[in-house]
Amino acid sequence: MLRAAGALGAALALAGLLAGPAAGQDVRDRQRWVLDAINAEQAWKTSRGAGVTVAVIDSIVDVRTPVLKDKVTVAPDMRSSIFDDETISSGPHGTAMASLIAGSGRDGGLIGVAPEARILSVPVIDEGEPEDNLIAPDDGLGLPAESPLSRAVRYATDHGVQVISMSLGEYAAQRADREAVAYALARGVVLVAAVGNDGDTQAAQKRGTSFWSFPAGYAGVIGVGAVDRRGRPAAFSSDNLSVLVGAPGVGVPAAVPGGGYVEVEGSSAATALVAGVAALIKARYPSLTPDLVSRAVSSSTKGGPRGGYDDKAGFGVVDAAAALARAGELVGYRGSVAVRKGLHFGGGTTAPAPTPPGADPVRLWVYGAGILLGLVGFGGAVVVLTRRAERQ
Repeated sequence: MLRAAGALGAALALAGLLAGPAAGQDVRDRQRWVLDAINAEQAWKTSRGAGVTVAVIDSIVDVRTPVLKDKVTVAPDMRSSIFDDETISSGPHGTAMASLIAGSGRDGGLIGVAPEARILSVPVIDEGEPEDNLIAPDDGLGLPAESPLSRAVRYATDHGVQVISMSLGEYAAQRADREAVAYALARGVVLVAAVGNDGDTQAAQKRGTSFWSFPAGYAGVIGVGAVDRRGRPAAFSSDNLSVLVGAPGVGVPAAVPGGGYVEVEGSSAATALVAGVAALIKARYPSLTPDLVSRAVSSSTKGGPRGGYDDKAGFGVVDAAAALARAGELVGYRGSVAVRKGLHFGGGTTAPAPTPPGADPVRLWVYGAGILLGLVGFGGAVVVLTRRAERQ
């Protein structure tokens, strides 16, 4: 996760390296609970993400990873506005997230939620460097300054992605990022972001809520929290009103650069899984707008909290198959329906047309004539009195 305001970075908990001849089968067995938790296999009967490209704004994705082979396009380094040939090292975070979204399952390896989707890797993080390259937040005055995230979101949007996955965050809202999010949403791109891993911090426990993380906190972005194997909110997952839905984020198998697997932990993993669900929806219903994709995902969850919503797991754990079914119901949704001329509510007669604003023209003429006569009379009186005075 991107931890400090303005600092680009990512955090990934790695445990239980899976290696050896049986690694492929082993990872399938270990990821079974994840696929079952989000009902992915049932969803694959309707969509597998074909034709959709998901942007992974993160560290660079390793194109040599077997389950991602021939599925990844790498964008220029977005840390600078000058796109040069400088290379940054691929890190486990971006590769792991891409595998959860679109792992092909080749040779019995890990399979992503949208196994037929493609990945656009948009680098904003170099995991090989310390996280001390601070970017000053925009002060809101004058033209907005660019940031790596805003460049990445606009680049991905302009290069035809349907979904953007952002397993990162920062504590400060920036004008440039906010406008880039609006730019993507206006062009039909679904944005998914991690809410953060601050739920068990001392500050969160003291205040009863976690600090907001952005871009998850921006309007229109699907904010994702992490849950465990039982569907309970993970203790570390941030809790605030940016949380829309939950997804597995504890002990989730994922690929690492070059091959092999690890178990990952965090709202990052949960975000990648939900981005995969969004890819399934966009593949089946490409014209569905981001707000309706969000509605499909959030209104079809399972294991929802009492009252329908809380700030730990949102509306509940994502159900890919149910979300696809709900998306099908929403395809024909229209925000307004045209009313034929002459129709009105009720059985009575049509109300008369409203009168033009302002005073009645007839009264204006009467008042004007009265004022004019008064002025003429006054002027005449002044003339008469003046002549009398002259004679005297």
